[in-house]
Amino acid sequence: MQWTDRVGRRLKLRDLHILLAVAQWGSMAKAATELSISQPAVSKAIADMEYALDLRLFDRSRNGIEQTIYGAALIKRGVAIFDELKQGVKELEFLADPTTGELRIGSSEAMAAGLLPAIVDRFLRRHPRIVVNVAQALFATMQYRELRERSVDLLLGRIFTPFAEDDLEVDTLFDDPVVVVVGRQSPWARSRRIALSDLADEPWILPPAESVPGSMAVDIFRANGLELPRAPVTTLSLHLLCKLVATGRYVTTLSTSILHFSENNLSLKILPIKLPVQPRPVGIVRLRNRTLNPVAQLFIACAREVAKPLAKSK
Repeated sequence: MQWTDRVGRRLKLRDLHILLAVAQWGSMAKAATELSISQPAVSKAIADMEYALDLRLFDRSRNGIEQTIYGAALIKRGVAIFDELKQGVKELEFLADPTTGELRIGSSEAMAAGLLPAIVDRFLRRHPRIVVNVAQALFATMQYRELRERSVDLLLGRIFTPFAEDDLEVDTLFDDPVVVVVGRQSPWARSRRIALSDLADEPWILPPAESVPGSMAVDIFRANGLELPRAPVTTLSLHLLCKLVATGRYVTTLSTSILHFSENNLSLKILPIKLPVQPRPVGIVRLRNRTLNPVAQLFIACAREVAKPLAKSK
């Protein structure tokens, strides 16, 4: 396939835009409606691309259209092309006015409960005209999907080790160990010597067993030769967990960063219990082959500043 003659001069951004719309809506008619152009114009754009590439991009049937392996490959790269173009426009806007911009961040709930508010607050104090959009992300189940689909610029959360994502890069900020926590009104809050086994009969609040935090809780107890304790409440909601533990009636585990950056530290008490050492790095994940816009670079630098005290305490 000769790039200059058959593709470089014939394939247009408009055609790629139409291709992505057809793939998104699964129909040329729907794509035409969304793009406010005629259906024949959509059909012609697809046909022109197929002619230029000498490959079929969609299979047509009475039930609609379906991407071929060639269409899927071009669509994947087309998403990246438009993303890079968007990043380029954002960079031009930033260079024209470095006080403005937009950043999309995906964050785990644990980060949103502690570290992220501290970063965003410092970041926006310095750059008050930048807009930050935050979406909650479940690192354990999403497999960085939102980052790969380019719906977010950065992901902030705990990094699973070993990190084996060839298309992603990680800026590690600090290690975030787990501690055992009770409310300050709990009788255990006054204990100076205590073992995990002493709390076996206490009511615990734990994450669901099928979740990643739940499996880590199982590992912690097994490493101490213990079964999981009775848990009248299981939840992934940190807000609910902290509120209940603050009553002094329950025991739980929390990441140290949540207590370091959260006002909940005033109502909760870390118990002097040594837990098995487990790597729990926290970092920012980004696409390896994506141009990082200046606003994202500023945010990463700010994140390193805010996280520096915890990084030093390792």
